[in-house]
Parts: sequence; C-alpha cells; structure tokens
Amino acid sequence: MAQKTIMVEGMTCEHCRSAVEGALSGLEGVDSASVDLDANKVDVQYDESQVTESAMNEAIEDQGYNVSA
Repeated sequence: MAQKTIMVEGMTCEHCRSAVEGALSGLEGVDSASVDLDANKVDVQYDESQVTESAMNEAIEDQGYNVSA
C-alpha cells in the first residue's frame, strides 16, 4: 500500500471534505482518503498497481478543486 499527500486548493468546509474524500474513495485501488481542511491537503492510501496519481488528481479536479504541485 502506498501513501501520498495531495495539496488541494479551494476546500473550505465539510461539503468540500465529503466531495473530495468521496471522489477518491470511489476509485478502485484507493483504500482511504482523509482531508485536512486547515492544511489544504488530503492523505491517500492506495494500491499503486490499481490507481495512478493522475487518476486521483483528476477525480479531485472533477469535483471543482485545484491540485497544486
């Protein structure tokens, strides 16, 4: 299991947390996703043989948030 922290711009509330965690959790291979609103980040545990970082970034961006480098 791999772990990655993704920096996300635009998350401000519980709806944001729910949207991002839900989008990531819906991807096959993602074991868990935990948003930290204060730090503007999401910690993801995932199986790198089943899901790519770009797929996770795209899932976040599809919810209307920006992934920062």
